[in-house]
Amino acid sequence: MADTPKSEWIVEALNLHERSLIRYASWILNDIECAREVVQETFLRLCKEEPAHVSGHLAQWLFTVCRNLAFDARRKETRMSPLGQMEIGVAPGLEEKQTVSEILLVVQTLPKNQREVIYLKFQCDLSYKEISDITKLSVTNVGFLIHTAVRNIRQQMLSETTSQTSRSTRRIQ
Repeated sequence: MADTPKSEWIVEALNLHERSLIRYASWILNDIECAREVVQETFLRLCKEEPAHVSGHLAQWLFTVCRNLAFDARRKETRMSPLGQMEIGVAPGLEEKQTVSEILLVVQTLPKNQREVIYLKFQCDLSYKEISDITKLSVTNVGFLIHTAVRNIRQQMLSETTSQTSRSTRRIQ
């Protein structure tokens, strides 16, 4: 059977977004297998949609459907967990790993809504508008949450660095 334009569109969407959606769903569910099932269901739902219906906002549509399915699955199974090394998709060196670990610890202390917009922005590389569409928050609110979260992360990282420097200085004296 030859590929139709719709099936080509589905395959292209799958190639572009599947990995990000799995990471996102895995972050919400803390279960990679359940995340894969959620993403599979997301793409099954996309198959039922007309391309014209989601044209121009495919990523937002996919992330919104995935998010809703993941939250439904989570309500049935588990609670949300913090970001971990696996979810950020990096294999950092020793120094970078320490910094990433420290940032992830700080991110865990943020309110849930700030953690989510930070994840969507920096892990999924979505725009404020896309995040707004997914979370049903205003673009202004998304921007405020990201700004506040980044400021809090920066302040906590700076205060930790300052306290480490003070401890080092005391040891030298």
